[in-house]
Amino acid sequence: MSDNPYEAPKSEILSTVQPVSDRLDDHFANVQWPLRMRFRFWALTSKIDIEDAAGRPVLHVKQKFFKLREHIEIFTDQTRSVKLGDITADRIIDWSARYSFADSWGVAIGAVGRKGWRSLWRANYQSYNPGDAEPDYVISEENPMAKFLDGMVGQIPLVGLLTLYFFHPKYSAKRINGEPVMRLTKRPAFLESRFQVDMLQQLPAREQLNLVLSFFMLAMLERRRG
Repeated sequence: MSDNPYEAPKSEILSTVQPVSDRLDDHFANVQWPLRMRFRFWALTSKIDIEDAAGRPVLHVKQKFFKLREHIEIFTDQTRSVKLGDITADRIIDWSARYSFADSWGVAIGAVGRKGWRSLWRANYQSYNPGDAEPDYVISEENPMAKFLDGMVGQIPLVGLLTLYFFHPKYSAKRINGEPVMRLTKRPAFLESRFQVDMLQQLPAREQLNLVLSFFMLAMLERRRG
């Protein structure tokens, strides 16, 4: 038997057996908000560590190297000893790609897609719960001018750090009716990117995880575009 409690059994006989309890939910249900995301600038592939308000590791996300189609692995922490799941893209070009999240059993967590032309000035993404054809949440940029200024001078040592104290790029996840549920805010940092995720409304653990991973993909894709 595997030491990974989130991994599907290897036996063909047991392959149809579902876990008695959703341990991924258990892993995510007791985190203390807000969460903190940290991107590493100098890594060959995108890596991000997510901690809760108490400094406990929540997720470690690592992009696979030399993959034409995006494939990102989700672990519990930096040791990568316990894999939680995967993020996969539905196409090579990420202009309007949809990224699907699944646990190690292959059970869907959710998905996020970028609205191509609508995101030229203000970032727009749509987040889907499993099995839903229509988006459950819309993620949009609250202050696009802050991102523009951050992209222009944010990478200049000292100067960029100072601008972040005045301009904080923010992204809010809202229900289709416009009700905000979660927010991502970029924070000042030196030689890395830091973000804070605030819960604005209580959600089931899997929907929390779906939106946190949606924010991760947003931060990674928007960072690529400057």
